[in-house]
This record gives sequence, structure tokens and C-alpha cells, in this order.
Amino acid sequence: MRSSTADQQTLSKTGVRAALLAGLALGGLGLTGCQVDIGGQTLPSAYYLQDDIQYFPAGPEFKLSKEAAALKAATPVPADDCCN
Repeated sequence: MRSSTADQQTLSKTGVRAALLAGLALGGLGLTGCQVDIGGQTLPSAYYLQDDIQYFPAGPEFKLSKEAAALKAATPVPADDCCN
């Protein structure tokens, strides 16, 4: 039979191992961060405040302005005496 001190040593080793494992797991969670969804953007919670912001200036409202101008220039002008 085992003595009570051997059982206590085994329990204390198991408790230390469990506490170490739990500490490592919590440390790993703290280092990885969690993603959050704010305003349709997926942002990493740990670094998004320090992240550089990408700025895309507003373009023209009508995206095909060059194509519309080319079509207007290429369209023949109808003659007035076409169907008289």
C-alpha cells in the first residue's frame, strides 16, 4: 500500500502540472488576440488601433465617364432630311 505522503506528492505534482498547463493556455490566448467584427470590418483586437490606415480617395460618381464620352463622340449625328 502507498503511504499518505506519496499520495500527497502525486496530487501536488498533478496540481502543479494542471496549473502550469492552464497558465500556458491562458498565456497563449492572450498572445493571439481575438478578432472582432465592427462595422463590417474584421479587426484584430490587439493591434487595430496602432495599424496603419489605408486611404482610398473617392473616385468619380459615374464610373464609365471615359467610355460614355467615347460613345458620344463616335455616334453619328442624324441628318434632318433623313425621312422626308
